[in-house]
Amino acid sequence: MNSFYEHHKGIIRWHYRCFDRILLNGLIQPFQQPERVVGFFNTYRQLYPVSRNTLRGIADQFQHWLKGWTEKRRVPVLDAPHGRRDDFVDPYFKGASPDAVVAILKAREPARIMTAVGDSKTNRWHLQIANRWVVQYSFYISDRQWGRMFVRICPYLPFSARVCLNQHHWLANQMREEGIDFKQCANAFTRCSAPERLQQLADSLTPWDLLTCGQKWLARLTPFFTAKERDHAGCQHRLFSPRSSSATTSSSIAGRRWTISVNDCSTPIEQSDSPTKSQ
Repeated sequence: MNSFYEHHKGIIRWHYRCFDRILLNGLIQPFQQPERVVGFFNTYRQLYPVSRNTLRGIADQFQHWLKGWTEKRRVPVLDAPHGRRDDFVDPYFKGASPDAVVAILKAREPARIMTAVGDSKTNRWHLQIANRWVVQYSFYISDRQWGRMFVRICPYLPFSARVCLNQHHWLANQMREEGIDFKQCANAFTRCSAPERLQQLADSLTPWDLLTCGQKWLARLTPFFTAKERDHAGCQHRLFSPRSSSATTSSSIAGRRWTISVNDCSTPIEQSDSPTKSQ
């Protein structure tokens, strides 16, 4: 039993439970094995062997695509700040259209990338996964269903990614659609005209809601693959909990929080467990 709730339940006006920040890692499973990468290029690109220049060219191609894509849409590409990134991108979300990228932050961060080891003179190479510090790009997005979110993409093969969602923003959109009056303060609702319905909506979230959003944006932000390659070669991201290394459609959330509204003052309390919602 929640001790805070038990002690203050006489003055608590209403409460609800929902997921806060949801972090999912994205990876393309076939491309975690070097031999399958070689097979892909041989079958779909008629290219063998896969050299160091080939891998560098893939990263250069991403940079070229990003430059044209952002210039066409007038999306700023900015160096990540030293402070809180969420606060830094706040102004870019004002008046954002649905399903729009509002800003992109770039930063040098660790990632697992494919490397080629060999000799350019003999043109003999073998591939291996290695940990490297590389420039990665965080796309801050105003999603039609999920509202504010971001997707981090590594521009180097095998395009590792991270998707960050927040159920508070998802719930806000759900309540707007139903005409429910509410007040949101960052990651909390301090007023709601239908708290019972708010809890029902929070409990209705499924893994499919996470997967459809994440895979939609990951497909858009990895233009290296053709539609045929995605369908036939399995070149699409799978989403996993950061704590899980096995393929699954479940989502393990970093923290689940009780938000207690006491006279319009909201106090979030994080529980110690990390619940999982499975399909």
